[in-house]
Amino acid sequence: MKVPYGKKWQSISKQLQKLEDAGLFIEDTAAAESFLRHLNYYRFSGYGLAFERTRHQFVSGATFEQIRHAYEFDRALRDLVYESMEVIELDIRTTVAYTFGETYQAFGHSDANNFYNVTKQAAGAKAQAAFNHKQWHSSLKPETKRSSERFIQHFKTKYSEHPDLPIWVATEIMSFGTLSRMIEGMLKPDLKRIASHYKLQPLTFISCLHHLVYVRNLCAHHARLWDREWAIKPDLPLGKLWSPPLLPGNERLFASLLLQRSMLKACPAEQTFADDWRNRVQQLIETRLPQCPASLAHMGMPQDWQQHPIWT
Repeated sequence: MKVPYGKKWQSISKQLQKLEDAGLFIEDTAAAESFLRHLNYYRFSGYGLAFERTRHQFVSGATFEQIRHAYEFDRALRDLVYESMEVIELDIRTTVAYTFGETYQAFGHSDANNFYNVTKQAAGAKAQAAFNHKQWHSSLKPETKRSSERFIQHFKTKYSEHPDLPIWVATEIMSFGTLSRMIEGMLKPDLKRIASHYKLQPLTFISCLHHLVYVRNLCAHHARLWDREWAIKPDLPLGKLWSPPLLPGNERLFASLLLQRSMLKACPAEQTFADDWRNRVQQLIETRLPQCPASLAHMGMPQDWQQHPIWT
């Protein structure tokens, strides 16, 4: 049964007192006050979860600075993940534009017959999610109108098809979520061509794509990554490389890092970045890992995670 929210506003000093009452050691009160004026207590307390032995009770020896360092570690990690997501996203956009355009030409995405619907489901085939082409295609028009790109303005003034855009133009301005929905709605042969570029099965690729969109949105909203249990978990490829003990599960950070590493390897033009990114992520984890109980487990990592064949 729901109850009214009864918590009252608290001063910074009261917030610090609450943390101390829960067993957190605060060495420099002035510095802690300054930090909480910058980082909302509610966000800070989220980073404290990994340092608690029970809810609202910290483990012995936990300090304010340790939680602050966890936040700073997560901020650096989030920047690195966002970097990789940019490269992966641009590669997917290009792959979709190229392969779909080759098959259906410039405005093939405007035709519902070029996408999946239940009448095209083969007998005995694994069901693909229903795709509302009309709704999806309608969503492109507001995105086109919102765009201030010069190439969109040029197309508008020169070509009669506006606000429809050629697929190789549309993929540049549609949101990553809209792109994800388009891929999910493709016919199996088209989806298979794109998924095979990343050495993934079609339905696994769709699941991983949904996960990456979710992770990208977490980064964009500055949400905590390092110890999060994913709300949208990726279906992982079959095989021992994606299974325990090499990969404990799909619900935490390591699964996503391996997935990103694997997809970056599928971008030949970005191999220098891919290796540099891996090295920077590894250095961050090895040198700035939060000092809380079971830090690696919070990220879904085995002790020898650096030796994972996909990571190396």
